[in-house]
Amino acid sequence: MSEQKSDELKFEEAMVRLEEIVRLLEQGEATLDEALALFEEGVKLARFCNDKLDEAEAKIEIMVKEGSIEPLGVEEE
Repeated sequence: MSEQKSDELKFEEAMVRLEEIVRLLEQGEATLDEALALFEEGVKLARFCNDKLDEAEAKIEIMVKEGSIEPLGVEEE
């Protein structure tokens, strides 16, 4: 996340980088310092993604309450 400011980062880009970090850590070839830096970046990215998902969920809930969209699974009679 250090390469891009978090306000410029897109959810999909963060997920791709997070997947890359997981792959690198699973390989087990990083030094301790590299692994710690990757882990720290991964935690930041995971929080960023979680925050973005929470924001999206909140927007959807507002739209459902306002009646602009119907929630999934609602059957019309």
